Amino acid sequence: MAARPMSRMLRRVLRSSVRSCSSGAPVTQPRPGEPSQSAAEELSRRRQFLREHAAPFSAFLTDSFGRHHSYLRISLTEKCNLRCQYCMPEEGVPLTPKADLLTTEEILTLARLFVKEGVDKIRLTGGEPLIRPDVVDIVAQLHRLEGLRTIGVTTNGINLARLLPQLQKAGLSAINISLDTLVPAKFEFIVRRKGFHKVMEGIHKAIELGYSPVKVNCVVMRGLNEDELLDFVALTEGLPLDVRFIEYMPFDGNKWNVKKMVSYKEMLDTLRQQWPELEKLPEEESSTAKTFRVPGFRGQLSFITSMSEHFCGTCNRLRITADGNLKVCLFGNSEVSLRDHLRAGASEEELLGIIGAAVGRKKRQHAGLFLMLQDSPPAIPSISSWDPLGVQGLRHRASLSNQVVTLWKGCRGPQTPPLAQRWLGPGSPQRHYCSHPDSDTNPKCLSPGSRAPATHSGSLPTSDQLTHVDTEGRAAMVDVGGKPDTERVAVASAMVLLGPVAFRLVQENRLKKGDALVVAQLAGVQAAKLTSQLIPLCHHVALSHVHVRLELDSTRHAVVIQASCQARGPTGVEMEALTSAAVAALTLYDMCKAVSRDIVLGDIKLISKTGGQRGDFHRT
Repeated sequence: MAARPMSRMLRRVLRSSVRSCSSGAPVTQPRPGEPSQSAAEELSRRRQFLREHAAPFSAFLTDSFGRHHSYLRISLTEKCNLRCQYCMPEEGVPLTPKADLLTTEEILTLARLFVKEGVDKIRLTGGEPLIRPDVVDIVAQLHRLEGLRTIGVTTNGINLARLLPQLQKAGLSAINISLDTLVPAKFEFIVRRKGFHKVMEGIHKAIELGYSPVKVNCVVMRGLNEDELLDFVALTEGLPLDVRFIEYMPFDGNKWNVKKMVSYKEMLDTLRQQWPELEKLPEEESSTAKTFRVPGFRGQLSFITSMSEHFCGTCNRLRITADGNLKVCLFGNSEVSLRDHLRAGASEEELLGIIGAAVGRKKRQHAGLFLMLQDSPPAIPSISSWDPLGVQGLRHRASLSNQVVTLWKGCRGPQTPPLAQRWLGPGSPQRHYCSHPDSDTNPKCLSPGSRAPATHSGSLPTSDQLTHVDTEGRAAMVDVGGKPDTERVAVASAMVLLGPVAFRLVQENRLKKGDALVVAQLAGVQAAKLTSQLIPLCHHVALSHVHVRLELDSTRHAVVIQASCQARGPTGVEMEALTSAAVAALTLYDMCKAVSRDIVLGDIKLISKTGGQRGDFHRT
């Protein structure tokens, strides 16, 4: 019985001593758009005062390992206006009935309770928090809580430009914007929705209103966007961004696979090849990010290493889901419903007891994930060697970073120029696409008439029997186990005769289905990587490079497709190149068939092949 009076006394002592507002320190928050010297000095003095007069941290928010939980993430909604491939299935997820979600008053009641106990940072999340109609009012109500220093939001950026002026006025002090690619076509592929330019406009608006740094969250997935690391970092040269590369993590419905994960060290090695002078910056004690800067750059870059180098030992985060469950670990399955206790009339002391018990059960680390990593094969080291989504290498022909930087220069609502569009003469616009990462240095890429003449290097040695048939005439896969690994390259081509009407629509990018050239290019890259699944007796080949280009031929109203594949191994890649060109042609037909059925696919052929015991081949 003696424990109850003691616990009550402890609560009273903590409440009277922990709050910074009763310590004599100023509680005003400088506005993000007012970076004056006096405001910065005031903030510095306040932080110093709080450090010198720090009161004991709340026992209810301190776990059994001594971690103080001063950071609360509140989900405002389960809904989202995007369908990111790494986050949720295309059909979405089952939603909780509205009656079971936290009301605005319940959100604010819980926020007040946590802030009284020592939480000084709240981040609003989702789903997508900015689709909640009363998000501005919620921010304004939170801003009135004494002791709360930071109110942040993590958003996909679609509604940010429209709402940010109101949110800043209400008291929003920090912004994280999710953006996983700088290529508009790939953006639509990843999120299964349009909206790239809206996100760009939101980032532009945040910079304009004085937020610094503007944090840009990029989930890095092998075969999806790890080829854009350099382009993202290049943006920090002239912009006050903190580009945060996040290791791909498992969530319900995202079909997580360790092979898709690109580790922090692998990303860092890639960046240091370009910027060997990359320097590490000091970290705050509870920071989840490892932060770096390229000397002379205005912004910085960070790595969130949830999978390869966890930060559980300094974790200070708690989460409240949209339906009112308290999660003490993002990766844990354990939840306790604060909503149910609130609606049952629980007192503040009873709620604190429930919260304290949940925090007390928090584990040292989310060990289950690390067992998965240890039990799984290591990630493939080559950046280009694994591409499950078939978008590896999709790039602007001009420098991505330079093009994206122009989005912020002198424009309120940025517009991205058509991807790789080229003008080949007065009044003669031509649209060309190239998946070659280094196409800037290849003047022949996609230029009409620039195809190098074929050369003949002698007859290709042939076999006197079919290699995929055994002695009894049955289909059989060739055993390549004894063959040496050599560098293999193959180039194949195809042609699609569209006719004048469909050709003009493709040329002007006016098809209702979308951009036929981009979609066909993506299909060609993906097909190359799936060849062994389409052609039964083909070996699986770990391609190191796929290059698909599409060229418009106005004289024949045709699209000429050329696909090249490269790998090092015991078997050739001509089937991958042929499959890539053929599927790209089929995709063009599918995109254009509503306009005309008089479309001819043909001239599918191997152009060249190098490597292997049977010698090289170059079609004359």
